[in-house]
Amino acid sequence: MTWNLHFLGTGAAHAVELGSSAVVVERDGAPLLLVDCGPDTLDRYVAAYGAPPAALYITHVHMDHVAGMERLFFRLWFDEALRGRTKVYLHAALLPWLQGRVADYPGALAEGGVNYWEAFHLIPCTRGFWHEGHWFDVFPTRHHVQGTSYGLALRGSLVYTGDTRPVPEAIALHGMRGELIAHDCGVVGNPSHTGVDDLEREYPDEARSRMALYHYGSAADGDVLVARGYRIAHPGERLPLPQPEPTHPTAG
Repeated sequence: MTWNLHFLGTGAAHAVELGSSAVVVERDGAPLLLVDCGPDTLDRYVAAYGAPPAALYITHVHMDHVAGMERLFFRLWFDEALRGRTKVYLHAALLPWLQGRVADYPGALAEGGVNYWEAFHLIPCTRGFWHEGHWFDVFPTRHHVQGTSYGLALRGSLVYTGDTRPVPEAIALHGMRGELIAHDCGVVGNPSHTGVDDLEREYPDEARSRMALYHYGSAADGDVLVARGYRIAHPGERLPLPQPEPTHPTAG
């Protein structure tokens, strides 16, 4: 069985040419789980796989990570074969914020009679969730306001931070078994995002050697990160993932 991480987009919110940061965990060449759904993510996903996602995880509810969910609603609702089938996983603490962002407009359809979440299969979680026989850990990150952003980990295979400041405590717990670590990083950090100097201050060399950086501000910024000795993810790129560790039924 082969595993890959497919970067649909790698840009910060303003980096339109790089696409909204979103990834797909692939198993044996097929999409297993989409992570985040920004304004252009659905188009990129359908172009790659020919159909809307069957499963989606939301790291946080800034619009460059969830704005595509309105279009996804329409795509699912008007196809009876898809309606109510796409699983949406997110930390339970995010549900009120996501409701306000994408689902609380009066009348999901002009014709009425439809609740937004009827188009999806909503699965809130706290510690993590089961998906297709695999346990995914969910962990808090440091983005904008405490308690509003959560990363994702597949033991032995992947850590995906989402937008964050450095989280060495989370990497020590979830990312020390040889996982690929996909980490938010720009050239210069700020109160909501990691900069390259932050990486070098907060993480050991071994962990940084397994990082693929995304959410940078431009192609030129990506070149700066490469010149500093880091691997960056490029839009459309697939990076191989280690085989996940077997998951015990009592995981989580």
